[in-house]
Amino acid sequence: METALTRLVGVRHPIVQTGMGWVAGPRLVVATANAGALGILASATMTPDRLRESIREVKSRTDAPFGVNLRADASDAGDRVRILIEEGVRVASFALAPSPGLIAELKEAGVVVVPSVGARRHAEKVAAWGADAVIVQGGEGGGHTGEVATTVLLPQVVDAVRIPVVAAGGFFDGRGLVAALAYGAAGIAMGTRFLLTSDSTVPDAVKARYLAATVRDVTVTTAVDGLPHRMLRTDLVDSLESSGRAKALLHAVRRAAGFRRLSGLTWRRMVRDGLALKHGKDLSWSQVLLAANTPMLLKSAMVDGRTDLGVMASGQVAGVIEDVPSCAELVERVMSQAEEIVGALSAGGAPLRA
Repeated sequence: METALTRLVGVRHPIVQTGMGWVAGPRLVVATANAGALGILASATMTPDRLRESIREVKSRTDAPFGVNLRADASDAGDRVRILIEEGVRVASFALAPSPGLIAELKEAGVVVVPSVGARRHAEKVAAWGADAVIVQGGEGGGHTGEVATTVLLPQVVDAVRIPVVAAGGFFDGRGLVAALAYGAAGIAMGTRFLLTSDSTVPDAVKARYLAATVRDVTVTTAVDGLPHRMLRTDLVDSLESSGRAKALLHAVRRAAGFRRLSGLTWRRMVRDGLALKHGKDLSWSQVLLAANTPMLLKSAMVDGRTDLGVMASGQVAGVIEDVPSCAELVERVMSQAEEIVGALSAGGAPLRA
C-alpha cells in the first residue's frame, strides 16, 4: 500500500511505531523496521552516548529505514541532531515543534523531519518552517495529549497543510488505517499497540495490566507533571492526585535526583529543560520538578515492572486490545485487514467486522 508517507521515508507500509520513552528501544525499533513499518527510537531517556550506541545497534540489525524521536526543547537538542546526522538516521521526529534552525540543519543533511503536533496552528507553523510531514495526535493518544479527538483534529490539519499527515491517537487495527486514509492521512502512528507486542521489552506483568484495562481505566491527569497526561488509572495515580503539594514536591525531588544520576544530566541542565517546559505554560516550580520526575515514574513501570511505584502512559485503545502479537504479526494483520476492507468497499460490499 503506497502512500505519501511510504514514498517519503522509504518503508513498505504506512504505519509508524511511536517513540515511547523506556519502551521504544533498539529491539522494538528493529522488529518494527523489519516488519516494513517505520520504527522510531526514543532518545529523551538516553544519554547522548547511549543514543549513538542504540542507533548503531539498530543499523547493525536492519537495513530498513528508521527514525529517532527528540525533545525539541532539550538544552542538548543540537548535539543530538548532530548525532543523527553523523550516524545517517533517515527520520527525525519531535515531540514538540523544533526550531527553524534545527529543521534546516536536518534537511540540509537529507534527514526527513516529522514533528508531532496536537493542534492545527502547530501543524501550519512547522509546515511553514519546512517540516516534511507531521504526526497529528488526537486526545485519545497516550502520554501528553490534548482535548480534541483525532476524528475532529485530523481533517482540520489535512485541510490546512500540503505535506503528508500521519494520524495518531486511537489506532490499533486495519479499520483505523482505512479510516485515517479516508480522512486524507498518509498513514497511522501507534504507540500502545506496539507497546503490547512480544518484541516490546516492557515486563510481562505490566503488559498484563494493560490487557486487563477497560476503556474507563484509562484516564487523563495533571497530577504527575502538571500537564494533561493520559495513562492507566492506578492506586499511585489516585495517591498523586490526593497528595498535598509538600508531599508531591518531596517525591518529585527524590525521583528527579534519580533521573539526574541515570541520565548524566547536571542540575543546571535539568533546570534549563524545566524552564523550557514551563515556557508558555502556567506551571509552578513544583510542577517543573514534577516534570523532571516523570521519566523515573515511567521507568519504574516500563523497565522495573513496579506498577505500584510507576505510571503507565496509555492510549484509550488499551481498553480494546486483547493480545500480544509480534511486530511482524501486528503489521501483517493491520495491512491485511485494511486491504480486505478497501477491496470490499470497492466491490460494493459491506465493511468487514473485526
